[in-house]
Amino acid sequence: MLSGQYTMASQEKRLNPYEIELPQSIIDSFARFLVPEIQKFYASEQGQKELEEWKKKYPNQNEE
Repeated sequence: MLSGQYTMASQEKRLNPYEIELPQSIIDSFARFLVPEIQKFYASEQGQKELEEWKKKYPNQNEE
């Protein structure tokens, strides 16, 4: 009986696994890593190809 209650409590905790709070310093650090990687990807031949394919698929999206 006790194990059934434990399972239910575990399931309740997992209803929204993405609801977490991260310190701003971790978010900033991750962004400092990720942004240059994204820029390198879109500067590459493969990135340019995928960007053009995306533009064809979603022609009404605004570019910034």
